[in-house]
Amino acid sequence: MYNNEFFYCPFLNEQMRSNRVVIPPTRDRWSRWENLGGVLAAAPAASSWAPNRLDTFVTGTDNALWHKWWNGSRWSNWESLGGILTSAPAAVSWGNNRIDVFARGRDNAMWHIWWNGSRWSNWESLGGRLSSSPAVSSWASNRLDTFVRGTDNALWHKWWNGSRWSDWESLGGILTSSPAAVSWGNNRIDVLARGQRNRVMHLFWNGSRWSRWQDLGGLINSSPAVSSRAANRLEVFARGLNNQLITMSWNGSRWSPWTSIGGIITSAPAAVSWGRNRTDVFARGRDNAMWHIWKN
Repeated sequence: MYNNEFFYCPFLNEQMRSNRVVIPPTRDRWSRWENLGGVLAAAPAASSWAPNRLDTFVTGTDNALWHKWWNGSRWSNWESLGGILTSAPAAVSWGNNRIDVFARGRDNAMWHIWWNGSRWSNWESLGGRLSSSPAVSSWASNRLDTFVRGTDNALWHKWWNGSRWSDWESLGGILTSSPAAVSWGNNRIDVLARGQRNRVMHLFWNGSRWSRWQDLGGLINSSPAVSSRAANRLEVFARGLNNQLITMSWNGSRWSPWTSIGGIITSAPAAVSWGRNRTDVFARGRDNAMWHIWKN
């Protein structure tokens, strides 16, 4: 992978035009791609527990969890957190200096490790039978909501209420990818996944009930990623059919068309926001390293 492979492309091929992905009028708000190294065996995950703080996680070629972070001025080296993973990880922060990471283990159960501000925990099994990577979101301090695709291809949900883990519950649907999840406010969760015909499907919790599944269209070649910069705002990312990074957004009243950010990625993306006008996206490149692009 070379830098010029990530420059913005001023045109789309016929396949992308037929899929109604359009080029945005300007790319000034997006950075160029940067190479953060590593050798990834799956898609990355990203979380943020403070402004200008980023924590990224990947499954390495040794199947262990690896961690690299931005402290506000520089990127760390990669560190191994061990484990034996059989999926991409998922990560979230629900408070200052707190990170929770989830992945599928060798037994196809969901496994969990967390940072409490001073050290990493041991791995714990949360059970289940996963047929995908997990997803996780948090809408309050000490609250976690995790989502997986089950062996029946439905969406399954398990949550931590501050004192104990729930049982698994089915939320239905027919998923053809791992899910993605985010919370933009108290008692609000949005979950997205690829459905049949490679279209993006959306489900949300409004504080009292789950919605029906909503078809957001598009033609995607990976699991989606989702982040939120403000209340009632969503940004969705995926790998398009030509392996570019594509995006759509919810502005509080309507969904935008899909647009292309370019690049050549070989995994699903990961996305996180640490401020109202900041979004960071990560993906594996053709060299199997982790690549990063951001909008500020």
